[in-house]
Amino acid sequence: MLRRPLLLAPVLCAALLAPAAPRAQEAAPLTVFAAASLQDALRAIEPAWRDASPGNPPLRFSFAASSALARQIEQGAPADLFASADEPWMDYLQQRNLIAPATRVSPLANALVLVAPANGAARPLALGRGTDLAALLGPDGRLATGDPAHVPVGRYAQAALDWMGQWQALSPRLARADNVRSALLLVERGEAPLGIVYATDARASQGVRVVGTFPVGSHPPVTYPFAVTRRGEADARTRALLAFLTGPGTEETWRRFGFSRAGQ
Repeated sequence: MLRRPLLLAPVLCAALLAPAAPRAQEAAPLTVFAAASLQDALRAIEPAWRDASPGNPPLRFSFAASSALARQIEQGAPADLFASADEPWMDYLQQRNLIAPATRVSPLANALVLVAPANGAARPLALGRGTDLAALLGPDGRLATGDPAHVPVGRYAQAALDWMGQWQALSPRLARADNVRSALLLVERGEAPLGIVYATDARASQGVRVVGTFPVGSHPPVTYPFAVTRRGEADARTRALLAFLTGPGTEETWRRFGFSRAGQ
């Protein structure tokens, strides 16, 4: 007896032959290039950004010295938003038409401090023109900070040391790091007895303690300009991100990490 082949129900057949339905895809991330000193605060802010609106995309961060990031953007790196640790590197990109100038804003400020290893013997002091940092370093000690040739914290440090009248004496004794976190690490490890870093980075470290704060007038104001890049200006999400990062909703987080509002 011949058996007829089993016929599949039309609905089941269609289900088997139809291509698999695509999974819901998450929105493409926005890429933020930001100064190394901003990394802890920005990582803390990202969840609030994602929760603020269902359409807000994830963020992809690249943290480094502002100089390195600016040059990467100049070379075509796909950054949507740039946050610099000083104004000159944002100027650098603006002069090359690589940011949208109308979006540029400088919402944050920081302080410049002298740090020593947490378990060291250095005592707190009031930094002034008469402070002898060379004596505090000892005969062989080096002063850790960013490379003044291109790293913002190093530029601020050079200005402060020049104000103190000690740049010529201490310049050969600098441990020139490629960003502020690297300078901080040299002090944490005890490889440098003193370092000049931002107050926020010192605050985030368990391995150093602040022994002095440089007077405001000893260096240019430490401000952080943010701007949408030319690559990101066509995307409304990037402008929304900039508004979120610089708006009142994030102020408490910035303050928790030690930043202040510029001009305050």
